Amino acid sequence: MSYRRYLLHVVAMAACGLLAWPSDAGRPNAWGAESGTASAGRSSETDVGQPSPQDGEFDRVPFAGHQTVAAESAWAKLRLPQLSTANTWKEWSILLGAIFLGVAAGWIAAALLTRAQDRFRSRRWEFWAHVVGDLIGPGKLALTALGLAVGLAQIKGMSDALQTLSWKTLLLLYTIAVFWYAFNLVALVDLVLRRLTAKTESTLDNQVVPLVRKTLRIFLVVIGVMFVVDAVFERDIAAWLAGLGIAGIAVSLAAQDSLKNLFGSITILFDRPFKIGERIVYGGYDGIVEEIGFRSTKVRTLTGHLVTIPNAKIVSDPVENIGRRPSIQRIMNLTITYDTPREKIEQAVSILREILEEEGIREPIHPVINGDESPPRVYFNEYNADSLNILVIYWYAPPVYWDYVEHAQRLNLRIFEEFEKAGIELAFPTRTVRLAGDPKREMTMKILGKDL
Repeated sequence: MSYRRYLLHVVAMAACGLLAWPSDAGRPNAWGAESGTASAGRSSETDVGQPSPQDGEFDRVPFAGHQTVAAESAWAKLRLPQLSTANTWKEWSILLGAIFLGVAAGWIAAALLTRAQDRFRSRRWEFWAHVVGDLIGPGKLALTALGLAVGLAQIKGMSDALQTLSWKTLLLLYTIAVFWYAFNLVALVDLVLRRLTAKTESTLDNQVVPLVRKTLRIFLVVIGVMFVVDAVFERDIAAWLAGLGIAGIAVSLAAQDSLKNLFGSITILFDRPFKIGERIVYGGYDGIVEEIGFRSTKVRTLTGHLVTIPNAKIVSDPVENIGRRPSIQRIMNLTITYDTPREKIEQAVSILREILEEEGIREPIHPVINGDESPPRVYFNEYNADSLNILVIYWYAPPVYWDYVEHAQRLNLRIFEEFEKAGIELAFPTRTVRLAGDPKREMTMKILGKDL
């Protein structure tokens, strides 16, 4: 046996498993025969005069023997010996040269892509650096497969089985290259998500990014394997898909509450109704968000207690986010006594307006909200049951609570000081009893009749 024929023999035996894989019943295998007509395929390989097995007899052959017969049949279908006679050294040289050129083109392309990747990174264009760099390995494989395809196109006398083998081999190489590149491009999603999460303080973002990256890559691997099994090996994957569907339903029912919390955490991640460090009110709990996890959100109440709230509930109920208010609104009702003269009432309103415009008082209470300035409001607005009411409203910004309390204290002291100077009395709940002999409020009593 010549060296050329021996080389063909080795290559064919290595590919025998691919061709000899039994196809499903009723589906054509690599050389056109159907697995349901195994007896016909067997009879075509038997010697003249030898009885062929009856229908079903071939299926009763032990597994090892079955595989051996299939391998021998695959070898016979390749018809490799005729290639040595149908092709000259010119065709074989073109084949080897095309493969060599494909490999060389792959190395050259890899060098150019590496150089472009380094240039993009030097300019801090990480996105394009990943797009180019991730193509290096898959590009080398694709160019090598292209060289192999060009070389095989020059070979004459290839049988149908050998052409099928060549086509499936090239399809397998191209499929690996495509899914390899897609697998590498998942790093782009990781890069984009990390840039987004770097702008937030939530630890949930840092946990979600690796999970998304791994999930996408596992999904690509599963899709790639199923495509190869269906397109290259011609296996029916409908049963696999049905099994995966049933398993998915079972897992979903078993982990229903956990999945609700997981999707709740994803909703919090993308909708961002609150973030770590913000003060919220939910379900009667008022506190600071300390942690946002996959299952729950932890809130530290103002009394110091730690409350754990499932994410599935917190995304379905109203949440008041106090931490995102643009300012702190204060509504103050100053009450003065009913015996205050009209001039004193007007003076009280003027005093309050002047105090609110004093230096050191006015700066934080003239905020600009939605493009409009919000100055303080002071009005004599109500007659209460036991007092006259003066309404004072202002908005304090920025909404830092303890600064707001300190400012409110300074304002209260100034109001008390000026009201005391002006002789304006602040009212409190009282009941007035008038006496007939009171010189300030004289009462006249008339006797209507002598009999009284």
